[in-house]
Amino acid sequence: MRPFVLGAVAYDPKVVTIWEGFKEFFDARDLPFDFVLFHNYERQVRAHFAGVVDVAWNSPLAWLQAERVARRRGRRARAVAMRDTDRDLMSVVVVRADDAAVRPGDLAGRRIGVGAGDSPQATLLPLRSLGQAGLDLAAATVVRHDVLLGKHGDHVGGERLAAAALLRGEVDAACVLDANLLTFAAEGTLPADRVRVLHSTAPYDHCNFTVLDGVDEAVIERFTSLLFGMSWDDPPVRRLMDLEGLRAWLPGRTSGYLALEAAVDQFGTLDAFVAST
Repeated sequence: MRPFVLGAVAYDPKVVTIWEGFKEFFDARDLPFDFVLFHNYERQVRAHFAGVVDVAWNSPLAWLQAERVARRRGRRARAVAMRDTDRDLMSVVVVRADDAAVRPGDLAGRRIGVGAGDSPQATLLPLRSLGQAGLDLAAATVVRHDVLLGKHGDHVGGERLAAAALLRGEVDAACVLDANLLTFAAEGTLPADRVRVLHSTAPYDHCNFTVLDGVDEAVIERFTSLLFGMSWDDPPVRRLMDLEGLRAWLPGRTSGYLALEAAVDQFGTLDAFVAST
């Protein structure tokens, strides 16, 4: 039986360990499995349409890339599974604790530090949310920290640089994932007593397993049933789930990407990629 092949982006060395572990898990349960690692999501999405992989572990931006390319080609993309931790995330805009700003509009004429330009969580979503909350984005200076473009912010180096720039006074606000705000406080990048949250986005969703039409539905059903059957209470499985940052796999949903869809339309983020793919 031909292996079921997954594509994933190597944003961190642990990615190899994660998918090697999942390969052992699926192989032991009679689902021959393999994976291909990519340097960036754009290459992964193109490889998916070329038939190199059967399923892609996509960022939210890569999901939109795949969905829009599929629609352009008269095909269909589906989100079949996601982590429990991929649902209902939020990003926050933080300022220094002694800053006079009390609402998003107060950032007019000031500098807003963001992550990489293709980061949903640290750039696209918080900027759109700030605009919806009353800030004229044209009246502010957006300072990007383009660490590892193509990895869609999965590598949080850009967020970390934006946070550090805030403390140094190089920007007046920083956009970060709310969970990363806690991480940055613990590691000393953003001490909790030196910053405060000025604004929060609405909840949104993160990664998903994406499949295209034409894949054997019986194999997809086997793949997802094994995922949904993984139990965090099983120690060998727990190791894999902890590495991938979840307690349970859930069915994929796409309603949590509506805000990102609006953001990429506003900023024109996907136009060139979709047109060329």
